[in-house]
Amino acid sequence: MSAVTTNQPLGTPTWIDLGIPDLDRAMSFYGAVFGWEFDVGPEEIGRYTMCLLRGKKVAALMPNPDESATEFWWSVYLATDDVDVTVARSTDAGGVVLAEPMDVMGQGRMAIVRDPSGAQFGLWQGQAHVGCELVNEPNTLLRNDLVTPDPGPARDFYATVFDFTLDGNDDLPGMDFTFLRRPDGHEIGGIMGDPAAPASAWGTLFQVADTDAAVAAARGAGGTSSDPTDMPYGRTAEVTDPFGAKFTVGSPLPGAQG
Repeated sequence: MSAVTTNQPLGTPTWIDLGIPDLDRAMSFYGAVFGWEFDVGPEEIGRYTMCLLRGKKVAALMPNPDESATEFWWSVYLATDDVDVTVARSTDAGGVVLAEPMDVMGQGRMAIVRDPSGAQFGLWQGQAHVGCELVNEPNTLLRNDLVTPDPGPARDFYATVFDFTLDGNDDLPGMDFTFLRRPDGHEIGGIMGDPAAPASAWGTLFQVADTDAAVAAARGAGGTSSDPTDMPYGRTAEVTDPFGAKFTVGSPLPGAQG
């Protein structure tokens, strides 16, 4: 278990949210898969809904305000102590600002940026809301990785903006994967080069106690899933929710040391 009570260091994935066309159906699905409870926000904040585990914030759902939208995805927000400074560093490194820095009702300050490979991410400067209050335990955020057909510019961008170091991965031979690490050595995620990827996008991996059980719950609640697969780091499967938003679930392999 890992409880978070203060703002995360620069570049750390700190919050995730998902905009979908049917909030009630989304709560039913994600409640079934992860056992989350929900605190539905008022209409004046767009019914922005906190997903809770043991009363702690782990993610958010919200009705998508664009009625014509046909694609939905989990958005990741990277931590910063100063959104404006990080936005400036992002544009200097070739990023594009999609949503200028804005204050969010005393909860924090945010912006949305697109990196040079085309992947979108948020920035979050926590105030009253520091982000995910539980991570790295079953039914919470475990990690985020960027999958892109153009990994070179992406690696340069994130290393420049967030001072990440770039380390190869000998555990996955034949795969173009690079770890992203903060200056303190902490791994925050990675970048996967995949020429077959249709576009660049950040993915979200939720830890679960039992991948097979999570897949069964997702399928039973109206989603779809790949069959679970064993990898060096655990047993994983890609799940698609009823709206087409994809995420990964993963659990340690039996007998693995955590």
